[in-house]
Amino acid sequence: MQRGHHDIGGLPGAGPIEKSQHELSDWEILADAVNQALGARGVKRTDELRRAREEMDSDAYREMNYYERWIASMETILIEKGILTKDEIDKRVVEFEKKWGEP
Repeated sequence: MQRGHHDIGGLPGAGPIEKSQHELSDWEILADAVNQALGARGVKRTDELRRAREEMDSDAYREMNYYERWIASMETILIEKGILTKDEIDKRVVEFEKKWGEP
């Protein structure tokens, strides 16, 4: 079986796993809260979130950090299930950026 772009463990040049703790920023805390809320409401399952990350464009996956991948995966699931459209999400992002600035 061929490795996915997300499966880099043990590859030459992959480097060690970063194990140090860091203080989460507000948007990371919110991303976790949204993830928990969507799970509690039965909107998404852990395996769906993982599948969305694994099917993500390889370059986009590598450019994103951990919580950015979560957000992109939740967006994919919400669009797939017809809960929100890409256009609706993009419009809200613009509104948030005007109000609070870019993350």
